[in-house]
Amino acid sequence: MATLELRHLRYLLAVAEHGTFTRAAEELHISQPTLSQQVKQLERTLGVQLLDRTGRTVRLTDAGAVYADHARRALRDLAAAERAVHDVQDLSRGHLRLGLTPTFTAYLLGPLTAELHTRHPGITLTVQETSQDRIETALLAGDLDLGIAFGGPHLPGVAATALFTETLSLVTGTARARELPDPLPVRSLQDEQLALLSADFATRSHIDTYLARHRTAPRTTIEANSVQALTEIVRRTPLATVLPDAVTHDHPHLTPVPLDPPLPTRTVTLLHREGAYASAAARAFTRLTHDLVRARGYAPPE
Repeated sequence: MATLELRHLRYLLAVAEHGTFTRAAEELHISQPTLSQQVKQLERTLGVQLLDRTGRTVRLTDAGAVYADHARRALRDLAAAERAVHDVQDLSRGHLRLGLTPTFTAYLLGPLTAELHTRHPGITLTVQETSQDRIETALLAGDLDLGIAFGGPHLPGVAATALFTETLSLVTGTARARELPDPLPVRSLQDEQLALLSADFATRSHIDTYLARHRTAPRTTIEANSVQALTEIVRRTPLATVLPDAVTHDHPHLTPVPLDPPLPTRTVTLLHREGAYASAAARAFTRLTHDLVRARGYAPPE
């Protein structure tokens, strides 16, 4: 009976998500009559109508919406329970689902995965590079274990632990950097041609806000949607960019040039869902992340 009830929950949620029995049945790989019969059986068991079938699309009733919300939470908690049962405490195996915002791929993801593989080669890692709001939504839904993003207001239920302070500077080729004053007055950017991240990045908004505050409008010659593209462009051209200083740590041909006044710093945080089960893999990754940021000399959180 417990297995049947779980199937009922999944069937109801599939119909609610797709709005039709046909599409839900296709996703579930069962026949439409079987799906309809199972949902009606659930409604008879509860003694309440869960779906409104009178329109062009099937929608949850008020009672159905309340029940579906609890059903989602129940399935999420059961999935967490499964991970807990199969979690191996000696870390000979395990799985971690990590989300991070794109700029961290350029300088933090590589060292973290290398350290994880060195310490715990049995742990498999799934990485999702996406925006901060999607990371937090995925954490709340139980689709991610941890996230790396920035401090600031978070969605209710998302907890943040400060890791380090990220500093941004003008970044140029090493030879070009020797020709520039240190620090470089922000008004001097007016004469620079820049290659910047596209508007899809939160970092670009951070830069644009800074430039607008100081009434400086340098010419943006190139926009790119990856940090790797920018580092190649700056290495091979006289153009400059604005990136986290840490990006230059693994690029000896690039040098950060501090700006005056400096760009506002940002606090990098490790995110998780409040009250969520922390697997052995998640706990191990949290420890090695703190160890790595200290070892690489990143500025402590303010």
